[in-house]
Amino acid sequence: MPDAPVPPKKCWENSTVRIEWSDRSVYDLEDIHSYIAKDSKNNATNFIDSLINATRVLESSPHIGRKVPELDNDNIRELIHQNYRLVYTCLPDRIVIVTVFEGHRLLRDM
Repeated sequence: MPDAPVPPKKCWENSTVRIEWSDRSVYDLEDIHSYIAKDSKNNATNFIDSLINATRVLESSPHIGRKVPELDNDNIRELIHQNYRLVYTCLPDRIVIVTVFEGHRLLRDM
């Protein structure tokens, strides 16, 4: 009898994963920075740094974010940082930050 296929690991079964930022999420950060910088470039830079730093917890605890309420997919999750949603997808070898947007918006509106 052949060996049974091994299911792919879910991202939260890995002890450490790397974080990648999609082109869309980089654009989102640039857009957020531009908006805040209208009032204060220093505050804008500090806030973007805080968004980036908030994702570092995912390297060791990818499951820490909640499942995105608008979707029914265990591998698409989000972190909430201040009033922003950082949506990411769990892959076997990495986390990809998909988009970043204000928390009052729904993902389907993106």
